[in-house]
Amino acid sequence: MRVISGTRKGRTLKAVPGQSTRPTTDKVKESIFNMIGPYFDGGWVLDLFAGSGGLGIEALSRGFDHCIFVDRDIKAIQTIKANLAQLMLTDQSEVFRNDAQRALSAVAKREESFQAIFLDPPYKDQKLKALLEWIDQHSLLTDDGVIVCEHDKEVTLPEETGRLEISRQELYGLTRITIYRKRGN
Repeated sequence: MRVISGTRKGRTLKAVPGQSTRPTTDKVKESIFNMIGPYFDGGWVLDLFAGSGGLGIEALSRGFDHCIFVDRDIKAIQTIKANLAQLMLTDQSEVFRNDAQRALSAVAKREESFQAIFLDPPYKDQKLKALLEWIDQHSLLTDDGVIVCEHDKEVTLPEETGRLEISRQELYGLTRITIYRKRGN
């Protein structure tokens, strides 16, 4: 795994030890950022099932100002912190060991909103529809923001949920990428 583009282009990322996480491949990561960017002029990112932190780190490398990384696995948290330190991105980041719903509640209490939210939950534990509804109801996405869902190709997500609608879907082998934006944006 590596950073594909931006200020940290070509730098290697450590993977989470063991089989508990499924890292986003470099090909899929590059495709995601080509669909939503590829480069950005500031803004905040939420990487909710962060694993090694690859998506959030890629976002920082491509111009986002700040990323909140969340994962419930201690090995993932240690890996994210190591990757951020190695790439000198610690000052632009917050890392929390928490489950997704508690993390969303915490950022809602802080009244944060994000230009990009990455949702890449374990394929066997899909709760994407409920997470999308919660994000919309609590206005965690900016009007021009994007939600990127990475999920099993067999999972079908709703065309619309609240003010969110699918703007694009792509299939990469067993992985489907579904991108949501606010309706009318």
